[in-house]
Amino acid sequence: MNIDALMAQAEKDCRPVFAALEENEIVNTQRVLAAFQAEDIATRHFSPTTGYGYDDIGRDALERVFARLFGAESAIVRPAVACGTAALSLCLFGLLLPGDHLLSATGAPYDTMETVIGLSGSAPGNLKEMGVTYSQVEMCDDQKKIDVPAVLKAIQPSTKVVLIQRSRGYAWRASLRPEEMRDVIEAVHAARPDIFIMVDNCYGEFITDKEPTHFGADVCVGSLIKNPGGGLAPTGAYLVGANRAIERIEARLTAPGLGREVGSYAASYQPFYQGLFMAPHTVTQALKTSILAARTFELLGMKTTPAFDAPRADIIQAIEMGDPDKLIAFVQGIQAASPIDGSAVPEPWDMPGYTDQVIMAAGTFVAGASIELSADAPMRAPYTVYLQGGLTYAHGKIALKTALEKMEKQ
Repeated sequence: MNIDALMAQAEKDCRPVFAALEENEIVNTQRVLAAFQAEDIATRHFSPTTGYGYDDIGRDALERVFARLFGAESAIVRPAVACGTAALSLCLFGLLLPGDHLLSATGAPYDTMETVIGLSGSAPGNLKEMGVTYSQVEMCDDQKKIDVPAVLKAIQPSTKVVLIQRSRGYAWRASLRPEEMRDVIEAVHAARPDIFIMVDNCYGEFITDKEPTHFGADVCVGSLIKNPGGGLAPTGAYLVGANRAIERIEARLTAPGLGREVGSYAASYQPFYQGLFMAPHTVTQALKTSILAARTFELLGMKTTPAFDAPRADIIQAIEMGDPDKLIAFVQGIQAASPIDGSAVPEPWDMPGYTDQVIMAAGTFVAGASIELSADAPMRAPYTVYLQGGLTYAHGKIALKTALEKMEKQ
């Protein structure tokens, strides 16, 4: 196999798609710039705070910027929220009470959320232990659309939250663009205005010029070490949405009566602001990497989703390897091309919160940051690997070539 010729052909095929991405980058950069200017962001907003964090202008302004970008009423943007799963858990425990029902409109949730809900394992403090029930509706049209009639039929008198997972997770289904959520959001709100529509927005920010809250979602949740952190945010997560949702969630963030008024950060807020400003560009670099990977493996005759020229809803590229050894070789190749821990050799292991062994390549500057180039997979048939991220397209190309070479040797 002539890897150089293969990738050159793939890149040529991708150029029209890349041009459209670059136009979207300009639109989203304009949106971010407008939000910064509307809030008059200045160097004073980078200053750290300690203790209770009362009147933390950097924290409060950052939350207002996020609310503007998402067309939302308010936001929680905190370094103290450890990761995306922690933010999703915080949201669910804020919105649900004992006896309430949680309904997923997009089938099974991401593996780590199964533990939070109580679908797998026996971790103390999960929703099931608290008395929250759960059910799910599978997507229709070959896993490409939300089945709106089925969702409406599945709503129970005790249903309080309808969950939409934007990204595919470890599933061979389509990810959802924000506009594709509109019908179910409007239908549920019309039938039951008291229900909260919650969107797991991880991996999806800045893919389009709108977010789910622009289409009526009550709350959107994501990680700052994914898309909106731009590769610079060192930790944290965000929740944005309607006041009626955020006001309940903030009581679980700190305590009832304290809410968002407290919460300090002893380091500078600069990486969060700068990362957010960089995010439209960084996301575009990650998308280019995923699209190149899709076309390259399509030319090899392998199954990928989405197709290289299909509309995208997140930065993830799924590639069906069909063989555990091929999968391991690919992941080890991505790690070998990493700027950090490039000498490490990933192997499948029992990762906390996951039902199957997982193999993961993540040679990142920020530990676990999946806006940086990474690849991971559960070790289960048909042995699909999930590639995401890439701070630069140049690095993405180099890493893909390294992975192909590793696979060829294997």
